[in-house]
Amino acid sequence: MAKFRTTAKQFARIALPYFRGDDRWWGRGLLTVVIALQLFQVWLNVRFNAWYNTFYTALQEKDWNTFLYQFLVFTVLAVLFIVTAVYQLYLQQWLQIRWRRWLTEAYLGRWLAGGTHYRMRLKGDQADNPDQRIAEDIKQFIDGTLSIGIALLGSIVTLISFVVILWTLSAATPLMIGDASYEIPGYLVWAALIYSALGTWVTHLVGRPLIKLNFDQQRYEADFRFSLVRLRENAEEVTLLAGEPAEEEHLLDRFGHVMRNWYGIMSRTKRLTFLTAGYSQVAIIFPFLVVSPVYFFGALTLGGLMQIAQAFSQVQSALSFFVSAYSSIADWKAVLDRLTGFEESIDWAQGLDETAPQVEFVSDGAGTLHVDQLAVGLPNGQEIVHLTDLVIKPGERVLVTGPSGSGKTSLFRALGGVWPFGTGTVRVPKGASVLVLPQRPYLPLGTLRGALAYPGGQSAFTEDEIEGVLDTVGLGDLRGELDTTAYWADKLSGGEQQRLSIARALLQKPQWLFLDEATSALDEASEAKLYRLLMETLPDTAIVSIGHRASLTQFHGRHFRLSPDENGAHRLAESKTAHEAGDGSEDERRAPALPPA
Repeated sequence: MAKFRTTAKQFARIALPYFRGDDRWWGRGLLTVVIALQLFQVWLNVRFNAWYNTFYTALQEKDWNTFLYQFLVFTVLAVLFIVTAVYQLYLQQWLQIRWRRWLTEAYLGRWLAGGTHYRMRLKGDQADNPDQRIAEDIKQFIDGTLSIGIALLGSIVTLISFVVILWTLSAATPLMIGDASYEIPGYLVWAALIYSALGTWVTHLVGRPLIKLNFDQQRYEADFRFSLVRLRENAEEVTLLAGEPAEEEHLLDRFGHVMRNWYGIMSRTKRLTFLTAGYSQVAIIFPFLVVSPVYFFGALTLGGLMQIAQAFSQVQSALSFFVSAYSSIADWKAVLDRLTGFEESIDWAQGLDETAPQVEFVSDGAGTLHVDQLAVGLPNGQEIVHLTDLVIKPGERVLVTGPSGSGKTSLFRALGGVWPFGTGTVRVPKGASVLVLPQRPYLPLGTLRGALAYPGGQSAFTEDEIEGVLDTVGLGDLRGELDTTAYWADKLSGGEQQRLSIARALLQKPQWLFLDEATSALDEASEAKLYRLLMETLPDTAIVSIGHRASLTQFHGRHFRLSPDENGAHRLAESKTAHEAGDGSEDERRAPALPPA
């Protein structure tokens, strides 16, 4: 019972928001019509049950006129059943796509909000393959919910309707065993109930392991597919390292998990199918075995026998809903568990805002970036970087260096508002534009023009601006391919990708620009040229760089170095730079002397 309540809460958390959201009236309306059509089909089945008695009695008595009339009745009932079945499916599919669109938008919104998708990666494997959960699990959850839910509702209403009919027929048809006759109220109902309860219990025992097997199958399939995508994205590096044998071994190992789990599903499904198929076949003949003595040795007509058999079949089928639908329910429960894990991981990532370094947008002071008592940590709570006080003014050039593993990148992530582990405050002037360029630029799928304008729209920049910035950063040869759709991450070298990233900064002209080794793939001469472009084109932009090359010092008026303390954390301290050795004027700190091109 506790597991049932937990499942019900999980289901309500995922399913109910749609019927309370902005599309609720369409959702409620379509669901109401689909349910109404299901109930109408149950009513048609009741009418068919009465038709069985009349039709087969006419056959037994060779009543030609009644026989022809009942053909007409059957035609009307059959047409109504076909029409309602078609439109029920059509409207159910309409509801499915509207519900899926709403739920997909809701999940995408939560997943992408505030860097949640990035933070979820820091948690581990609880929400593995979020792409599959959004693309496939949502669809399977909605399909399963509607098909299983509507079928369950139909079974309940069918059970109520036909239990009354079968109870009434039991009163007119006593139980006969040999020559003895027994008046047992509703014995046909009790027979159906015992048969169905026994079948449901055995089915649950046999099929219960399918829930976990199906859950694992979804995960193994997604892991295998993700590994294939990773290989495609890193094809060049794998080829250069001659890593194909290692990759093949890794892929076959992932696929081995798929196969072994699939064999488990096959074995369990075989047992379940033996049970359900045998159960269904016995169910066809079972009512005839129960009432045949009354037909052969009593006053029961052929029509009455067929009506009892059909009513018994309806009751038994309704009671055996979980037997016939167990495999589908197992699939649905696995999907529900995956979506629940996804939601819990989202909640965990969003909850980190309570402890994350806070980025406050304020408008006081001289418009400076102010870091106060910032402690950047790891997920396990270990502190790796500590800043007591740091003030960066507009137009300043700041270089941060330190040994590998000292937390430079984590510091930048905290300053950019995406690293959630730590304490302290980062204040950025209200309305200030901030751009962070990582070492490995992100190039979205689409055209080169779209990659340049990312994340803004392509219409934000004129043709002359885009072509001019391409020439400036040394990518003039790509001017003719601006509207070409390609996988640019593969088509461009690492250096070209970093040039394109700098071009974004030149186009967007942010007030605060953070460069996380954003020119490390370039030679020193090209790097110097790009830094010169940034400083000449963006004189009022504060530039904060992470780098290892000594040549970067000449482009920055202030130099900070991360050094370990006695506790293992790294402290950020300002080092003596060229401007401190000279007269130390403000102009020199803002715009240091540039080397010749």
